[in-house]
Amino acid sequence: MGKRRLAREYALQILFQLDITKEPPQEGIALFWSIRECDPMIKEFTNQLVTGTIEHLSFIDQCISTYAVNWSLTRMPTVDRNLLRFSVYEILFIPEIPDNVAINEALEIAKDYGTDESPSFINGILDKITKEKNSLLLSYHPLNE
Repeated sequence: MGKRRLAREYALQILFQLDITKEPPQEGIALFWSIRECDPMIKEFTNQLVTGTIEHLSFIDQCISTYAVNWSLTRMPTVDRNLLRFSVYEILFIPEIPDNVAINEALEIAKDYGTDESPSFINGILDKITKEKNSLLLSYHPLNE
């Protein structure tokens, strides 16, 4: 498994944990790393995904809600919701990662952690967000978060 894949899996685990426990992000992140040793590059990318997702969470959730027809965020499986969150963060806010890479990684992780329906559900939403990426970014106002 590649370093970035592992970092994405760790990001999913941390975001899942934070979503369930509602603990302060820095405490949850610190707890996660207190029981793991890993390559500094993995830790750095994981932390980038988690903190970036949390920083832009309101906008990310708005984007997901717009394209998740007939699904509210609260009805989504926790794995799918958090996988979508950091994948949308990658697509919108990390330009050096190609969109198709972010989507493919999300789908592979969904196969391992989600339900049988997760990959197609996640693919549909991420595909729509990718197609609307430019207009979404034009509408983004970080001061509103």
